[in-house]
Amino acid sequence: MNIVNKVMSNKWIITLYTLPALLLIIVLIVVPLILSGYFGLMNWDGIGAMEFIGLDNYIVALQDTKFWQSAMHSFLLALFSALSLIAYLAVALILASKIKGANLFRKIYLIPMLLSSVAIAQLWIKVYNPSNGMLNSILMTLGVNNPPAWLADPNIVLYAIFVPIIWQYAGFYILIYYAALKNIPDSLIEAAKIDGATPLQIALKIKIPLIMNVFKVTIVLAIVGSLKYFDLIYVMTGGGPNGASEVMASYMYKLAFSSYDFGYGSAIGFLLLIITLIVTVIVRKVTATKEEIEY
Repeated sequence: MNIVNKVMSNKWIITLYTLPALLLIIVLIVVPLILSGYFGLMNWDGIGAMEFIGLDNYIVALQDTKFWQSAMHSFLLALFSALSLIAYLAVALILASKIKGANLFRKIYLIPMLLSSVAIAQLWIKVYNPSNGMLNSILMTLGVNNPPAWLADPNIVLYAIFVPIIWQYAGFYILIYYAALKNIPDSLIEAAKIDGATPLQIALKIKIPLIMNVFKVTIVLAIVGSLKYFDLIYVMTGGGPNGASEVMASYMYKLAFSSYDFGYGSAIGFLLLIITLIVTVIVRKVTATKEEIEY
């Protein structure tokens, strides 16, 4: 044991152990971020020579109504994702209360996580099909004569896309909450039951406060992940119709790989990074508490 302590207290050995991970972080994360900010200073089509134009791309981006519209859509998705955590937590509370079939339901909720975003997008395109999709077929059976064209109506397309996104990540967050709830000592729950606490009181007064730190982490994950979300939206609508479902990541992709404006696209990407960092700091500050519950 003394040998292990000596080895782990040696700064050179610690540096040697952490060096591979540090190199990966630098090559895969830090360098691309720096290059993105650098390319944002250029007028470049991705192939020819680059022309330095300073902060012009960033200034244009800040005045670009399409960029701010896509940013608003990303923030709406982040808001819906954060609110959906309440539903995930409620499901996890039910599953952790030792109901029959909890293990089966837990596995069912994980199924969307096993599917790729492209597969999920194709599945929900079929569900939302205006003529023979499952959703509209049900509505027509219930007497709705003119069901909406979910992915073609600018007024509802964004909210229609939110549903499969929230469904896709339900299993991930439910599993996190379920594991945290299972980590609560049974003695606390039994003591509360002896004192006459109801299941609702146990959930609100004991279980939720004890996993609040986990809940705060998932809030950050949900919001940050939503601000960067891209693939399912791009496959389902491509940001349409007429930009009604455009988010910051899809707008950046179109500029860089459809319009071949890599300079402007890189500037949008770097602004996306800055916005995400600012929102992350704000969320962490808002959810931070001086006291932590220990058990």
